[in-house]
Amino acid sequence: MAYVLGFFAADGNVIKNKRGGEFFSIQIKDKDILIKIRETLNSDHKIGIKKPKKGNILYRLQVGSKEMCEDLRRLGLKEDKTHHLESPEIPKEYFGDFLRGYFDGDGNVWTGEYHKDRKTKHEKILSGFTSSSKKFLVRIKEQLFDFGFKGGSLSCKENYYRLYYSILDSSKLYKLMYSSSSFLYLERKKIVFDRFFERHLEYMRP
Repeated sequence: MAYVLGFFAADGNVIKNKRGGEFFSIQIKDKDILIKIRETLNSDHKIGIKKPKKGNILYRLQVGSKEMCEDLRRLGLKEDKTHHLESPEIPKEYFGDFLRGYFDGDGNVWTGEYHKDRKTKHEKILSGFTSSSKKFLVRIKEQLFDFGFKGGSLSCKENYYRLYYSILDSSKLYKLMYSSSSFLYLERKKIVFDRFFERHLEYMRP
């Protein structure tokens, strides 16, 4: 559930309609992970399909539950969370799961070479998170310091913020997010980490 909460923080919405009905929804392009989230929620709600004129097909899970919507609001995940998102208080043992959920929704990992003009080239990895809420990313950075992270670059890009980590902290992030045996993760993102650290085992030492 910590993973689902993290994913919701990235790609979810709380909705209250004119008749007083309350819903929460998650809309993403990865149907497989949405099916797993629905299973975790013990839900049998139908997954809808949205076919925009441009871009990827989107899949949507919408659940009507006033009680769960109230729980989300108490955790800081309100209707206007886009620019006012706050990081919920997550027990330390579940923080990696929460972070993995947010990463799968609004995170990114990239590998490539640097010093390309030199005879000896080096491969690097960058990983991190985006959000329209600076406060949310500042809090995430503070929480990661408690796990031994040393760096972290927070920057503003037009109307959103990015928190990124380089090689050593990316290895810590990988260990933190994928240390549990949970089946909840986006394989296409995890495999970028897997392949990099298979090539660079030196960064995985304690």
